[in-house]
Amino acid sequence: MKTRKNGFTLVEILIVVVILGILAAIVIPQFSDASNDARNKSLESNLQTLRSQFELYKVQHLDVYPWDDGSGALDANANIIARLTSKTDADGTINAAGQFGPYMQTVPTNPFLSNATAQFGAAAGAGDDWVIAVGTGAITDGQ
Repeated sequence: MKTRKNGFTLVEILIVVVILGILAAIVIPQFSDASNDARNKSLESNLQTLRSQFELYKVQHLDVYPWDDGSGALDANANIIARLTSKTDADGTINAAGQFGPYMQTVPTNPFLSNATAQFGAAAGAGDDWVIAVGTGAITDGQ
């Protein structure tokens, strides 16, 4: 008399592996879409924060934006960040005892780029987080 051994056959295990593979192929792309959606929402939030802080700076500094170096060109990145993250006088001079600011603790980076610190530029695609239209004050992402 033969005894029957308990366990799964190779065919049964292969069927389970195939089913798990099909489920993984369906679920994994949905996670990557969620990741991109989160980056888009973060980008929108960062842009809104920057825009509102730039406008507040402008109101408090005699209608001058933090990137305005007086020549009509974009000031150096470090100067813009310093004006936003430090106290300033009405003329934009950084002063620890200044009456205005700081406007933010740190300038946010673009979630689609991998810069360690935020970068401001005047043209898209240059690797900068944020592109500033000097004449109009419009700010967009650097992609």
